[in-house]
Amino acid sequence: MKISYNWLKQIGNFTQTIDEISAILTDSGLEVDAISEYESIKGGLKGVFVGQILTCSKHPEADRLWVTTVDVGKDAPLHIVCGAPNASTGQKVLVAVVGAMLHTPKGTLEIKKAKIRGQLSEGMICAEDELGLGDAHDGILVLPADAPVGLEAAQYLGVYTDKIFEIGLTPNRIDAASHFGVARDLAAVVNHRNPAAKVVLQKPSFDHFVPDNLNRHIPVVIEDTTKCPRYAGVTITGVKVAASPKWLQEMLLAIGLRPINNIVDISNFVMHEFGHPLHAFDADTIEGDTVVIRCPEKGTPFVTLDGKEILLTGEDLMVCSATKPMCIGGVLGGIHSGVSEATTNIFLESAYFHPVSIRKSSKAHGIKTDASFRFERGADPNMVIYALKRAAVLIKEVAGGSISSEIVDVYPEEIRQIELEFCLSKAAILIGKQIPNNELRSILHSLDIGVLRDLSDTKWLLRIPTYRVDVTRECDVVEEILRIYGYNSVELPERLTSAIVLSPKPNKEALQNIVSDMLSGRGFYETMSNSLTKGSYYEMLGFDSSFSVQILNPLSQDLGVMRQSLLFGGLETIVYNINRKVSGMKLYEFGKIYFKNNVADSQSQPLDSFKEEVCLAMFMAGQKNTDTWAAKEESLGFFDLKAEVLQVFAKMGIAASRFQISEEYQGAVFAYAIRYSVDGKEIAKLGKLANTITKAFDIKQDVYCAILQWEKIMELQNDYKLLFEEVPKYPEVRRDLSLLLDKSVRFSQIENLAYKTEATILKAVKLFDVYQDKRMGENKKSYAVGFTLLDNRHTLTDQEIEQVMARLQKAFSDELGAEIR
Repeated sequence: MKISYNWLKQIGNFTQTIDEISAILTDSGLEVDAISEYESIKGGLKGVFVGQILTCSKHPEADRLWVTTVDVGKDAPLHIVCGAPNASTGQKVLVAVVGAMLHTPKGTLEIKKAKIRGQLSEGMICAEDELGLGDAHDGILVLPADAPVGLEAAQYLGVYTDKIFEIGLTPNRIDAASHFGVARDLAAVVNHRNPAAKVVLQKPSFDHFVPDNLNRHIPVVIEDTTKCPRYAGVTITGVKVAASPKWLQEMLLAIGLRPINNIVDISNFVMHEFGHPLHAFDADTIEGDTVVIRCPEKGTPFVTLDGKEILLTGEDLMVCSATKPMCIGGVLGGIHSGVSEATTNIFLESAYFHPVSIRKSSKAHGIKTDASFRFERGADPNMVIYALKRAAVLIKEVAGGSISSEIVDVYPEEIRQIELEFCLSKAAILIGKQIPNNELRSILHSLDIGVLRDLSDTKWLLRIPTYRVDVTRECDVVEEILRIYGYNSVELPERLTSAIVLSPKPNKEALQNIVSDMLSGRGFYETMSNSLTKGSYYEMLGFDSSFSVQILNPLSQDLGVMRQSLLFGGLETIVYNINRKVSGMKLYEFGKIYFKNNVADSQSQPLDSFKEEVCLAMFMAGQKNTDTWAAKEESLGFFDLKAEVLQVFAKMGIAASRFQISEEYQGAVFAYAIRYSVDGKEIAKLGKLANTITKAFDIKQDVYCAILQWEKIMELQNDYKLLFEEVPKYPEVRRDLSLLLDKSVRFSQIENLAYKTEATILKAVKLFDVYQDKRMGENKKSYAVGFTLLDNRHTLTDQEIEQVMARLQKAFSDELGAEIR
């Protein structure tokens, strides 16, 4: 945002330098990113003076040149060779002396002392284009006879110069999106640091605002008071639309605005002066002489001020005549109702529109304006009338006309200043210093925050102005105090003390980063999807909508609820990549899911009914590898994903023996899946997604997904202790068994039972073959399992090995009904 130094000095009696003001603004939270210089004429005509040609004679060596002597108010006249055909004795001209830099259409020209055809030239008598005043180059610029010799050209021509602050305005500080808002903060800091400065802000008073006549009353009707809580207007007749006066044009140009005409320029001027957007209508185009604030039907066509036709959404708040829309309220006007050169009567609008309504319309149509920028962040509802009066008076001054109606102000329900309690002792803790109460009152007063009354010795009741939409809590007030008091004014204590507390909780972020690094190293790509998603996704799965977290004012139906699963964000990413011909995908995402709790406790806090959990989602789809001479093309599958999930468990130190595993077939989400649980609590679920899910996203290939309950996994990780073991000194031994079992028996049961039976020297259990045949019998299958044995104390004997294997065979037979093949 651009703020003019000259404009600030008109508002308040500031005497600080550019650099001092820049430092003060930055210290108070309005960071100055850059300072630039504005000049209405490039270069500011430095080194150019009003002069008078004393003598003018033909050049002895050139027919088209003149040799002149020119008085520029110096000790002696200058000798200048001039090529202009209209040069003559006695003329008042503009002269660039040696050292001046002129910005001409051909580039920058430095004036130097030189000899031209043998004659000394100590400057240049300038033409219009050489000074940047126009395009004429048919002769030198001749001034009126009363032009004072020796006067600087910049002063004579009224060259406007200014310093411009580029402020990086944060989204919450919309109160500072104006010159008066910035001046208010600047004055508060200056007066606090130096009470003798007594900076006073000049704000025009309109207490005696009186219409000239009542010849043109245009009534206002608000049909949607939620989206438009306040709307005001006044009619001005007999105006003359023309170019703005020079002072107004210069002030707007300095902050980067292009002057349009006096009516539009005044509305822009007031917006940048006090931060409140205005809009002017050609009153003669308001059909039915009535203004109606409503939302027209979806699909209604509307042509904006820049000539683009859009279709309204049905949610767009429009300023309409009795018959048709005229303006997207708070965003952009329409081409048929705007002010033109033929306009003589205007209806001037000043309103307060609800931020959410403006944000939706602005986003829906891709229209960003200075007005929407302010309204969608929260304009001041109680600035409506003041800004309207200020603009109406200025329009009368620069465009003539008469104020021909009373101000129409439709304000069904007043938006009052909020009140909040402010605890002085808490403030002192947050600030880190006890600031005297009288100093606190002074700072609050400078920010228009009123102390209504003392609730106790340590508590005040404060009233917050409506333009401070960002100050809603006690800590916000503390921040405001610190901005003015100065963060650097809070001294560090001589000694800093702290308590060292050993926390048993793991470093969640560090562990998450470890797993992320591992997955990335194993060929996965991390994704980050939006927490806002479609409610229709969860209806597809039959989720109970009463548990979903609904957005009160969604930007669109596609962003209407907080996600209850990471599944759909991952599927959207897979679709995006399939459409871009990505053949194989391994994706993961850490993210939060959100849902409601049924909290019936009357003592519960408002947010107790909402819950969020961190999950890890992993996805696989497409090809594992492409077809090459070394390997045939192979698709990613269920066991590829299972292996990666087990790697995550291993990285987190969760032993496989702790899992309980169950299977699921033909579910709403998975065609088939397995569920990992520990102590009855599900920690992960993985499988192939159901066809109904993939078809809904138009995915024609198998997709495998795993959802890990990260917070529950973190609890298990907390119980894990990393143990050191030296490299084995003695050889390990492998023995294999072929086990005939019921089809329902899972390998995990064999593995867990083996470790339970022999916990000392059994080091690994590996499945290397699964075989099924009708000759084995109904519902039977064969597992080929390898057992690795190792004793760290000595080399195993054959007798020890046979004893272990015998115990394992007996356990498999007794507990699992296994037959040794």
